[in-house]
Amino acid sequence: MARTPRKKRGCLWGAVRLGLAVVLGYLAACTLLLVAYRWVSPPATTVQVQRAVEAAIDAAPFDVQYRPVGQAGQATVVRHAVVASEDARFYTHAGFDWEELRNAREAAERTGAPMRGASTLTQQLVKNLFLTTHRSPVRKAFEVPLTVLAELILPKERILSLYLDVAEWGPGVFGIEAAAGHHYGTSAARLSRDQAARLAAVLPAPLVRRPQDQSRTSSRIQTRMRQMGW
Repeated sequence: MARTPRKKRGCLWGAVRLGLAVVLGYLAACTLLLVAYRWVSPPATTVQVQRAVEAAIDAAPFDVQYRPVGQAGQATVVRHAVVASEDARFYTHAGFDWEELRNAREAAERTGAPMRGASTLTQQLVKNLFLTTHRSPVRKAFEVPLTVLAELILPKERILSLYLDVAEWGPGVFGIEAAAGHHYGTSAARLSRDQAARLAAVLPAPLVRRPQDQSRTSSRIQTRMRQMGW
């Protein structure tokens, strides 16, 4: 017997309520984790899980290098280099850089090219912690409230420290400590200005870029650092 319209509406409303419960539960769990991450380092991230799954599907070896060290283990020059490269207004915006978004949209309209990314460090942090690298409207829908929560819960310096500790710097290389060891055989605390700028230049495409090949981009980053008083 066909379902009556009332039963169909009831099933639809039940599915909507279930979906809302799942979304709210997920956001609540992320909120609790962000509170914990004020003081402790994430044991793992969703992007790390994503890469492990991708490697398993491809039957490829996957070895994670991940050693979070916090602000005390991160050279000041690398913190400055990443801000100068990725998010120059990091210390003045509240999670979203509306000026950069407007500039990116205007550039896309002027050139006809796809709109370039304008994500802030806070947006990139929540993507690394709780989402994936896959571009989709669903990811963006979650990214917005998570970015607001991160800015409300975490101090700016902690956001930067966490981002540096979880960002991807090569296949299986996560965090600035692992990146410094992998690419330069040193620690994150001992990175030189040039090494820091070269590592910052890798961030937009960490699976294909190598710091040794980023001379021009690293020079631009160092120029920007000087312009910002660093």
